[in-house]
Amino acid sequence: MTDKIWLASPHMSDEGYEMEFIKEAFDTNWVAPLGANVTGFENELAAKIDTKAAAALTTGTAAIHLALKAVGVSSGDIVFCQSLTFSATANPIIYQNAVPVFIDSDLETWNMDPSALEKAFIKYPSVKAVIIVHLYGLSADMDKIIEICSNYNVPIIEDAAESLGTYYKGKHTGALGDYGVFSFNGNKIITTSGGGMLVSNNEEQIAKARFWATQARDQARHYQHSELGFNYRMSNISAGIGRGQLKVLEQRVAKKRDIFDIYKKELGGLDGLAFMPINDWNVPNCWLSCITLNGAVRPLDVMVALEQENIESRPVWKPMHMQPFFAEYDYIGGTVSEQLYENGVCLPSDTKMSGKDLERVCTLVKGLWK
Repeated sequence: MTDKIWLASPHMSDEGYEMEFIKEAFDTNWVAPLGANVTGFENELAAKIDTKAAAALTTGTAAIHLALKAVGVSSGDIVFCQSLTFSATANPIIYQNAVPVFIDSDLETWNMDPSALEKAFIKYPSVKAVIIVHLYGLSADMDKIIEICSNYNVPIIEDAAESLGTYYKGKHTGALGDYGVFSFNGNKIITTSGGGMLVSNNEEQIAKARFWATQARDQARHYQHSELGFNYRMSNISAGIGRGQLKVLEQRVAKKRDIFDIYKKELGGLDGLAFMPINDWNVPNCWLSCITLNGAVRPLDVMVALEQENIESRPVWKPMHMQPFFAEYDYIGGTVSEQLYENGVCLPSDTKMSGKDLERVCTLVKGLWK
């Protein structure tokens, strides 16, 4: 069996930055729950993306959940949510007993279609929040989305789980809306083994999110709780990994972009194959290199051919409005998200891939056209 090539796997720094922070936590016995690494990771990430405050949490899902609480989403409220995404974007809407309305994507960005969003506002003017996604590290068309949401005075939550290191018109994704969310799952561009971050320029609300995430324990000698709390705070060990990983973020982004460029050079001439869109206002992190296939070779052909050679790939996300659990909820738009799901493939984009690994993938893919 040939060596495994992963879609995207954890990649610790060659310099050992992570172990330095972990060792400090062990040496000082600040293993859990909180400590200097948690505060340091929050401050360093906030500074990195030029936002005022951050809360380090157990998952990106938890960050979306607390963002929804922060903007006042409660039972029965409507929340607009990008349909083409992973279920973690939409699930917290249900946690709050709110009602998702799913919005189609456009081909120019693969993210929320501003024209469909405008139609959704006309149909549901009392919407409480909008969750957009920067899919696969591609920025949504934020100027248009911000303008529409501002007209209706509705807050924006950016699901930037896949887009740390992506820029929109010179600004970091995740720092453009009212709240931004990042994920540090094992497959993300940097990882804490599992974890997330909620960011905002609203320092008071981030402090409130930290309070909710620490079981909403009131300032009292005894254990007192006046609000519903959650066990959502990141551990000091995980935060130490994150601090080390943050030091190599630019390296990881550069490698991801190199992988995309090689795929584009090697596979760009194949009939019916197109790449995810890169706009002149978007500097993506290329978290995953994605293609669409509209010819004789189909996505399953590519995925099976790679799988047989011990190479991991995956389909583009199945839209939320097509998922059995969310089938009862409204959907606004056309068929773009469905087309991307049906025709899309995420190629292996692991930052540990060698030149030979990339050559192996490209040779297998090109062989399907012979």
